[in-house]
Amino acid sequence: MTSSSSWFLKMCLSFIMLLFFLIFNISPSFSSPTTASLAEKLIRGMNLFPKDSINLPENDPHFVHGNIVEKKFTFPGFDDTSASAEELGHHAGYYRLPNSKAARMFYFFFESRNNKDDPVVIWLTGGPGCSSELALFYENGPFQFTKNKKNLSLFLNEYGWDKASNIIFVDQPTGTGFSYTTDDSDIRHGEDEVSNDLYDFLQAFFKEHPQFTKNDFYITGESYAGHYIPALASRVHKGNKAKEGIHINLKGLAIGNGLTNPEIQYKAYTEFALQRDLITKDQYDTIGKLIPPCEQAIKACETKGGDACETSLSICTDIFNQILENTDNINYYDIRKKCEGNLCYDFSKVETFLNKKTVKEALGVGDLDFVSCSSTVYSAMQQDWMRNLEVGIPSLLEDGIKVLVYAGEEDLICNWLGNFWWVRDMVWSGKNEFGASPTTPFLVDGEEAGMLQSHGPLAFLKVKEAGHMVPMDQPKAALQMLKDWMQGKLTKTRKGDSVSPM
Repeated sequence: MTSSSSWFLKMCLSFIMLLFFLIFNISPSFSSPTTASLAEKLIRGMNLFPKDSINLPENDPHFVHGNIVEKKFTFPGFDDTSASAEELGHHAGYYRLPNSKAARMFYFFFESRNNKDDPVVIWLTGGPGCSSELALFYENGPFQFTKNKKNLSLFLNEYGWDKASNIIFVDQPTGTGFSYTTDDSDIRHGEDEVSNDLYDFLQAFFKEHPQFTKNDFYITGESYAGHYIPALASRVHKGNKAKEGIHINLKGLAIGNGLTNPEIQYKAYTEFALQRDLITKDQYDTIGKLIPPCEQAIKACETKGGDACETSLSICTDIFNQILENTDNINYYDIRKKCEGNLCYDFSKVETFLNKKTVKEALGVGDLDFVSCSSTVYSAMQQDWMRNLEVGIPSLLEDGIKVLVYAGEEDLICNWLGNFWWVRDMVWSGKNEFGASPTTPFLVDGEEAGMLQSHGPLAFLKVKEAGHMVPMDQPKAALQMLKDWMQGKLTKTRKGDSVSPM
């Protein structure tokens, strides 16, 4: 296996994603016996076994007129029968992508449990190619699985983000989760295509649900969504300025443990690893020699694109790999933990549940199988990985769009340090003021849950005792973070209180 392939498996790109992806290797032209064996090992690490690398049916199972086909539903196995589907306001639907031959995007929409006037939030899981249902059931969605191993039943998540927002979970890019196409030319390869598809979807969504157009709108997600989120925010803002279609009331974007500026974030790997005693000073010095050629390769990706971007990934891969080689079976999504045998996480319930016939009937997905992570999508987006998506954020800040970057402190793969560095170094009118602002505690019920640095519309939050998936590890703090941020309260908790370094 090439160092590039090896890295991808460990690189900071989707919360489960990365893992997931490599897992499945891609199309036959990319596969080899070595890659296949590693893929099998990695997929077992997440206890996921998607049957196919992508849903590519011969005939469209949802051939209907109109852009959106949506239905209200209740999940089979949901223990709380006190509310009807109508009262819960849970929707599942397909949207036919107009700039495609036959692509349909699957989504969930959950109305707020608190107030329908709450903001509308869209959540994007990373990968590229991992389904947002992974977050829906294991992080910040309305549901969680019961601990009963024999009976796959659900209960309401006490800290689901639908307690503070009307939230949309989207399976994208095309081929992820229950999304599909009958024409493989619809597979996406970069952020322009991805953001246009999502913008088109949002236009159709708000046309279908006009009562929500007045609500504030926020874009959120994690890991490789550090690419998706800024791209979509820029596309929405551009559409609003040009008065395209329905005005989307964009107020902010939040990136959790994301990959946004690879050039800066790759440089942080050795520093983070040294600070957390994952490597020695001698190892730090040796691995550090790989950083200058990595930086040069990333610059070539930015100017030349195409193959230069894949080359940069190959060159930069060794930084992460060499750090891992000096650890003892560490879980690089949460360095407090080790993987037990092949198993680092067990997310198998989501695959089992969503592939049940009764569940698929309730959702209206026909006989399509749930593809937890699509290796085909992953492969198609390879030249997108090393691009810098920070570049579109300053203009959003200048126009008053709020930006929150948060990161669990125990994550290695998209660690807090690399995310803080790119936020700190980003050039905008408030750069100096942000750099000089004090670091203050983020409090939840009077207890310190993280460290916050902010100025104007920009905030950075390091979350305590959390790994790559903050809403899974610290659900109460994550929900409080969302509420405070949307309400404009995610600010310094004590005047003049400075805690340094972060």
